[in-house]
Amino acid sequence: MSKPWHAMEIQQVFDALECSPKGLTSAEANRRLQGFGYNELVERKRVTPLQIFLNQFKDVFVIMLLVAIVFSVIIGWYKGGEFEEYVDAITIGAIVALNAVVGFVQEYRSEKAIEMMKKLAAPRAKVLREGKEKFIPAREVVPGDIILLDAGDRIPADARLLETVELKIEEAVLTGESTPVNKTITVVDEKTPVTERKNMVFMGTYVTYGRGKAVAVATGMQTEFGKIAEMVQTVVEEETPLKKKLEKFAKKLGTIIVFVCIIVFILEIFREGTHLENIVDMFMTAVALAVSAVPEGLPAVVTVSLALGARELAKRNAI
Repeated sequence: MSKPWHAMEIQQVFDALECSPKGLTSAEANRRLQGFGYNELVERKRVTPLQIFLNQFKDVFVIMLLVAIVFSVIIGWYKGGEFEEYVDAITIGAIVALNAVVGFVQEYRSEKAIEMMKKLAAPRAKVLREGKEKFIPAREVVPGDIILLDAGDRIPADARLLETVELKIEEAVLTGESTPVNKTITVVDEKTPVTERKNMVFMGTYVTYGRGKAVAVATGMQTEFGKIAEMVQTVVEEETPLKKKLEKFAKKLGTIIVFVCIIVFILEIFREGTHLENIVDMFMTAVALAVSAVPEGLPAVVTVSLALGARELAKRNAI
């Protein structure tokens, strides 16, 4: 293809797609369906809910808290095993659980993005087959199909407009444009961005006013909507600057806590002597100091704050 679809004259589009204004024959449509595949978003293998949940415990701070829980239980057992002695362990455990649940919910929702995108796809389409109007499942639309558009219709595939009658398309889901876009059949420059391609309609958008006729030029994952779905599923997750700083802070804090506790333990040995019972008591004191020094509330506060921030952004349609 020498030019992009929006930069071609209508006859050039027909020639490139080897179709006509009367639409495809059923036999040709079936042949193309075998070649191009179904007009639907392909979902790649996703992370399982269990993996998402376990990933919540990979954070340095969370690992520190888990270690603190273990030592809190040991200290509680050493002091007699009464319920009061396990309060610290229970409190830290509740914070870790809260942090894990909030993080899991947020990541699980993001993993469901492709399913939400699928819901935006049209369930069926009105096309011309052998010159006659016909309703077919949208997943069976193929390049070269002539699509008939009316107010309220969701666009089943990316298509080049052939005819328009006061046609307006809501493209917010794709381009972020808050108001319906007036469409024409006028050829536009090759370098025109997606948001300015007035002679094109795109999968996932819908007709708010008027009517039109278009020829499908891309289906499934080859559409602009499909490219977004592909990016959503293949994007490499990078740590945010905040998370990097928190992990760096956690490592420094952990090193300082261990160093201080060792110093305290050694000083206590010099002061109390090397009797076995004294050594055990001093070790427990050092461990208790380490547990108390861990800021157990920080991961939960950060996670909850970020979750609330994301929720507020979603309310304002920023994400």
